[in-house]
Amino acid sequence: MKGITFAGDGTAALTDFPDPEPGVGEVVVKIRASGMCGSDLHFLHGNFDFDHSVIQGHEPCGEVYAVGEGVTPAQAAPGDRVMIHHYFGCGTCRRCRAGWPQMCETAPGRTMAVHVNGGHAPYAVVPVAALLPMPDRLSFKAGAAIGCGTGTAWGAIKRLGGVADTVTVVIGQGPVGLSATMFAAALGAKVIAVDVDDRRLAKSRAFGADVVVNSRSESLVDVVSRYTRGRLADVVMETSGRAADDAFSVLGTFGRVVFSGLPGEVKFTTQAVYKKQWTVMTSWTQSSIEQSRCADFTVAHDLPVDDLYSHTWRLDQAADAYAWFDKQDAGKGVIEFD
Repeated sequence: MKGITFAGDGTAALTDFPDPEPGVGEVVVKIRASGMCGSDLHFLHGNFDFDHSVIQGHEPCGEVYAVGEGVTPAQAAPGDRVMIHHYFGCGTCRRCRAGWPQMCETAPGRTMAVHVNGGHAPYAVVPVAALLPMPDRLSFKAGAAIGCGTGTAWGAIKRLGGVADTVTVVIGQGPVGLSATMFAAALGAKVIAVDVDDRRLAKSRAFGADVVVNSRSESLVDVVSRYTRGRLADVVMETSGRAADDAFSVLGTFGRVVFSGLPGEVKFTTQAVYKKQWTVMTSWTQSSIEQSRCADFTVAHDLPVDDLYSHTWRLDQAADAYAWFDKQDAGKGVIEFD
């Protein structure tokens, strides 16, 4: 089979790989959709360390194709529709048992598309423990997005402890930010969506934003202050990785802010802000438990996750797909398979 690889020089290529076979405790998944995530671009350009020989794609989902020795029918059977939690740990430490294999304490972490083959190929082999059942009403494209980008927004809201009955400012309206806007609105927040691109802001209204702000052409502080009558925001979600100062500028007293965007340099002087009683936190992806909850919530509230995608590509269009995605002037892309 062929899979997409990155040389780290800004190009994507198709490379030949043997068809995978499941080992003990493993399954082969027939990939139906594999999302293109913004973090892919860091690997595309070699900004992050990774194994250049592995298949890319860390937002895959599909159907169980084959199972290895030791996998029971209760765990996985051919034809099962599944999402994949794309981090693999020891499975027994306290973090793994809590659904956080990406924070495994006893074994070197393994991440799809970084250390082991990812989902930009017709098939992928993964530990059976990485599989999550996918609701029948969820599309494969939505399942792929929930695997990382959309799930990252969900994970950040869970880190915050919820956003119901708050004024929540979401900075950045790319796929993660749009997902944050969508979830926050569905959970009962009044959402102020912020970006520098009017096209993204227009889309954020369809995802539930009450107010949109182009921070390049108008004062974010003034808009938030008017909307809240001077109280400023209860919650800020910074998803762009470039606007920490903006995030702090609109955070009210006892406010909570979560930073999930990269590179995300964050600075403040305690003496200048300690009387504001802020809670400042970071968030990294989500647990496997929350990935399932995110999928269930999406279905229960009939949320438009599929609409995050603006482009669909075939595997043989890898070079064109990532040349387009690298421009970051549109929405989200997905590699689809029959």
